[in-house]
Amino acid sequence: MNHQNYEQSNMYKIRHSAAHVLAQAVRVFYPDAKLGIGPPIDHGFYYDFDLGVDAEGQRLSFSPDDLPKLEAEMRRIIKGKHPFEYREVSYDEARQLFANDPYKLVLIDGLEENGRLPSIYQQDDFIDLCKGPHVEHTGQIPVNGLKLMNIAGAYWQGDENQPMLQRIYGTAWHNKKELKQHLHQLEEAKKRDHRKLGKALEIFILDEEVGPGLPIWLPNGFILREELEKLAWEVEEKAGYQRVSTPHIAKEDLFYRSGHLPYYKEDMYPPMEDESGNYYLKPMNCPFHHKVYSNKPRSYRDLPLRLTEYGMVYRYEQSGSLFGLLRVRGAEQNDAHIYCSEDQLESEFMAVIEMYKHYFELFGVEKYQMRLSKHSKAGLGKKYVDNEPLWIKMEQVIRQIMLNNDVPFVEEEDEAAFYGPKIDVQIWSAIGREFSLATNQIDFAVPERFDLQFINAKGERETPLCIHRAPLGSHERFIGFLIEHYAGAFPVWLAPEQVHVIPITDDHHAYADEVAKQLKVAGIRAFAKLGEDRMNSKIRQAQQMKVPYMLVVGDQEVENQSISVRQRDGVKHSGVELSEFKAKVQKLISERSKVL
Repeated sequence: MNHQNYEQSNMYKIRHSAAHVLAQAVRVFYPDAKLGIGPPIDHGFYYDFDLGVDAEGQRLSFSPDDLPKLEAEMRRIIKGKHPFEYREVSYDEARQLFANDPYKLVLIDGLEENGRLPSIYQQDDFIDLCKGPHVEHTGQIPVNGLKLMNIAGAYWQGDENQPMLQRIYGTAWHNKKELKQHLHQLEEAKKRDHRKLGKALEIFILDEEVGPGLPIWLPNGFILREELEKLAWEVEEKAGYQRVSTPHIAKEDLFYRSGHLPYYKEDMYPPMEDESGNYYLKPMNCPFHHKVYSNKPRSYRDLPLRLTEYGMVYRYEQSGSLFGLLRVRGAEQNDAHIYCSEDQLESEFMAVIEMYKHYFELFGVEKYQMRLSKHSKAGLGKKYVDNEPLWIKMEQVIRQIMLNNDVPFVEEEDEAAFYGPKIDVQIWSAIGREFSLATNQIDFAVPERFDLQFINAKGERETPLCIHRAPLGSHERFIGFLIEHYAGAFPVWLAPEQVHVIPITDDHHAYADEVAKQLKVAGIRAFAKLGEDRMNSKIRQAQQMKVPYMLVVGDQEVENQSISVRQRDGVKHSGVELSEFKAKVQKLISERSKVL
């Protein structure tokens, strides 16, 4: 469901209303609490509070013990079936109503600056500044679908220079069954937490001495990256892409020309200065690829030109938003730019969409959504290139391409790139958690900034369109998704360690070593486990590392020159010929199969 539809949904109204009831409940126990904001979010709601200080000047804060009593008070309020009553008020009346709520006064000032009248909702004796929508009365909030989840800190308006407020998160569903399903999904997500599994499976680490949001890939993680890059290059080579490599830094002139400076400056690392000027770590690859295009004259016969790069980019994400591999400051993108004429746009755009679908099938992604992200009129000249007729035209072009090819999509305003509309791709993991994967963007503005041209069939100069695309997103985010999606039990082709060869006793070390060597020669990542641990301990270690195959060898296997196979899923096979096993695994790897 896109954001606009969600705002009109009954679930949105229930969660929004529950947030107001939470604030009312907090005021019962903390009458002097100052209120921040309390919006509905995916899967629930939250509300921010400033509880002030006690008689000794110590800042008050919620404890986990507060949640059950707040939840009980919410249930009492809900049972009262108090109507949610709406009305618009003047700025003066709003300031009188919220005279003791400094955070609300800031919001009222913002409304006046933007020429929007304040509105309030009241249920029972509680009044909140709000535009809605809400349910008709509190009794329409399902008490058996409601639960307060946890307490966190949050800066007012997301600004590190503003006060730290206390945020209470809750979740609300239509009934007890839906709530139970959600809580089960959360428990499953904990087990699949890519940060915990990433450490346990020796995939990546984050180190404060290196810097927040800058992951270090361990040997197993590097293998995952290499396998994904190899996959992408095989797919792209067949599709006619050419690989390039570009620097990690560039002079600020390049980013002024591309339009990223000054508008994107807050998301970039600070500049480095030398005698020739300021240099920035690159936050994206596209300006460099435009330089590749302009390296020589181009004709319509050269188009489409497809340039691809697994290029590192660096973005100064706010520290509070950093999250394992899913939100980082240094990322390697599966990036490419396609330069084409307007006549070629549909076929090139759809080729990228088909590439997405190929990856979905390969990785077992059963649920996905494509979203047409559009501009907003209010953002023209600020957030977006100021050319509304061209915006409307290109949004209609993308819409028609998707309709022509029967590709389902939703639309969302004010989510475009600054240089053009795009299709954003959301995917869901095996446990139903949503991830932002990638994007397919049409750039109608920046090629002209770089004077990119080609000679068309009439002998005239023409500016190409540019498609920005990254079907696998970044290594970081995609591997974070895959860790959760597979719960660390990667398909054979992707598993960093594919086979452990485990001798029963020291007498079988030589044979185990020989088996591992033969498998390695065959291109299989096999390791002979010759340490001092007992066989059962080695098997447990392999299971903890989620290794697809454990080959146990003892007297009988040495005598028959065979192996006993234990699969990760518990299936066992005895007396297997090594050549048979080798051929099977090679086939699974070459096909990038999902099965063992």
